Amino acid sequence: MRPRRNASLTDGMAPDSDPARIVFHSLSASRFLAFAQRLGAGRASPLHSSGHPPWPKAQFRSMKPCRSRMVAMNPSNPSLDDLVAVLERTPTSLAALLEGLPATWVAATEGDNTWSPCDVIGHLIYGERVNWIPRARHILAGETRPFDPFDRTAQFTQSRGKQLSELLTTFKSLRRDNIASLVELNLTNADLERVGLHPELGKITLAQLLATWAVHDLDHLGQIARTMAKVCTSAVGPWVNYLSILKDRQH
Repeated sequence: MRPRRNASLTDGMAPDSDPARIVFHSLSASRFLAFAQRLGAGRASPLHSSGHPPWPKAQFRSMKPCRSRMVAMNPSNPSLDDLVAVLERTPTSLAALLEGLPATWVAATEGDNTWSPCDVIGHLIYGERVNWIPRARHILAGETRPFDPFDRTAQFTQSRGKQLSELLTTFKSLRRDNIASLVELNLTNADLERVGLHPELGKITLAQLLATWAVHDLDHLGQIARTMAKVCTSAVGPWVNYLSILKDRQH
């Protein structure tokens, strides 16, 4: 059984908790965005006197729970659907953030031996080609030998001289194909518990591999945001003390 979603997000909140937080946690992202737009235009108040968001109850009665197209993982962990929801959005998120930006942003680094946003995209491309889906197939094939080692700096030869737009397009295509491959595997709970051998970490499960790849995306999205933010380290003046992203991983 999959855990209830959102139930714990508002349970136990104090009566004087921020109404916007209550609305945010009780609504889907799209409904909250619409509500925020109405609020900004002065057409909605955060809460009615009843304490409920300003939409008719009938709209909530008509909402149906989403059905998962994949098996759940450990009930205390994200489901495969949850992981795919991140994995399939990463190319679009990267394109929306980076496409068309000047080199000031996309060629920036955090210093010596660090990566620019372009370098990160090259790294993600290489991972799509040789890491998570090939390793998933390796596990499912019952291979007992370790995974092939992953070259974390292969992008410096594989993607050298390529434009950002080309890198983004390549990553989008590879990720789309790999998501399709993942769905076609029709994984069962037993499959997710199957074990592979990492060359450094030892035994890992397929479920751990897939969860790691979603977090790998988020890790590099954070890296890109941090690198871009540090372009403005001196420009923000005294506000530098309030901007934690500028202090993260200082060299």
